[in-house]
Amino acid sequence: MILPITGVCFVRDGLLLTVRKRGTGRFMLVGGKIEAGEQPVDAAVREIAEEIGVNRTPDQLHLLGHFTEEAANEPGWRVSSTVFVAQPLTGSELSRLEPRREIAEISWRPITDDAAGDLAPLLARHVLPALRREQ
Repeated sequence: MILPITGVCFVRDGLLLTVRKRGTGRFMLVGGKIEAGEQPVDAAVREIAEEIGVNRTPDQLHLLGHFTEEAANEPGWRVSSTVFVAQPLTGSELSRLEPRREIAEISWRPITDDAAGDLAPLLARHVLPALRREQ
């Protein structure tokens, strides 16, 4: 079974913002499931606000790519993800950045660190290599 999701990359100084959801052990992108009738970019905008309390508009996101991989937290499932890169966080956004809703932890990770065992497969196998190619 395949879950349609969206993910958002916030990059600064070679670091990528990752989140860990409550009750899980893997870090992943800000993002989540696309709701019925929702476009991926609209889901990305919604998830950014819900998970880290930051506002972005669709024109502040650009497409990194579409990737399919095993799901990090749903055994037997795969994710089909549309991944965006967001306009970088401002100083004031950084100062009030905090986990919200189902997010337990926020961590800035080097985009060169795809061998870490605590990263979601989509992030390690697809997103980090794509971000390095884009840099």
